[in-house]
Amino acid sequence: MSTYMPKVENIERKWYIIDATGKPLGRVATQAATILRGKHKPIFAPHCDCGDHVIIINCKDAVLTGKKLQNKYYRWHTGWIGHLKEIRYDKLMSQRPEKAMTLAVNGMLPNTTIGRKAMTRLRVYKDSQHKNQAQKPEEFKF
Repeated sequence: MSTYMPKVENIERKWYIIDATGKPLGRVATQAATILRGKHKPIFAPHCDCGDHVIIINCKDAVLTGKKLQNKYYRWHTGWIGHLKEIRYDKLMSQRPEKAMTLAVNGMLPNTTIGRKAMTRLRVYKDSQHKNQAQKPEEFKF
């Protein structure tokens, strides 16, 4: 018996929708990263991009446990000398919750071409309205 190797032309990509209402931000991001990689499929191979599309709705209602809202910071560098910027997560979650969710999912994907390709299949929305009804997404339960 030989090992099954998935081919790009044989991969079927489905659409899943995840509701983040009342769920921890990291748990939702973990599930989204798993679906984007394709690890939930029996044909998963780490060298092949076999993941599905993910829509995350209600990001503004995702929760951060403990004191992460006050103690956790998102830091980035602009490229200019001395320009290390930072924003606390309570401000980030109130102003741009979809950015916080995208950062969490991106951190859980590999820093390779497969991870960058997987991020193009992620759609994140602040509230329950989304533009992907035509794709008929399925509810993903976890």
